Amino acid sequence: MRRFATLAVVVLGGLATVTAAQAANTTITNTSFSVSFSEFVPCADGGAGETVDFTGTVHSLLRTTINGNRFSQTFEGNYQGVTGTGETTGDTYVGNGAEHQTFNGSLTNGQFTGTFTTHVNFIGQGSAPNLTFSEVAHITVNANGDVTVNFDNFSVDCR
Repeated sequence: MRRFATLAVVVLGGLATVTAAQAANTTITNTSFSVSFSEFVPCADGGAGETVDFTGTVHSLLRTTINGNRFSQTFEGNYQGVTGTGETTGDTYVGNGAEHQTFNGSLTNGQFTGTFTTHVNFIGQGSAPNLTFSEVAHITVNANGDVTVNFDNFSVDCR
């Protein structure tokens, strides 16, 4: 999954749609977008592991607020109809879950922080194991443009 960088660009790109006339106002964007990603699942294929290809749709709600020279954004995403297929076994998985992102920063010096969390359950069909994808990521960029904090903790757990 590790989509933090991609979604950060999408979310921060939402700032471009906010005009100066909307300062101190909140803009809400409600949309859906397709996702497609592959992950190695170590417990799949009877414990031998395999790559599973996932596709589906994320319904999203993006809330952007500009107040003076500061911005804040929250992104809520709900996975809808996300399914996976094992490349080796053909095992199938049906997913549901959510992700949450927050971004805060300055419009004058580029300083910002961003946090991303996701938790998605995939129910294995037939003999395929159930999976849980979890991710917590954070980035902090100071006014000089230096990244001072950056981590991305991702895990796949089998149940």
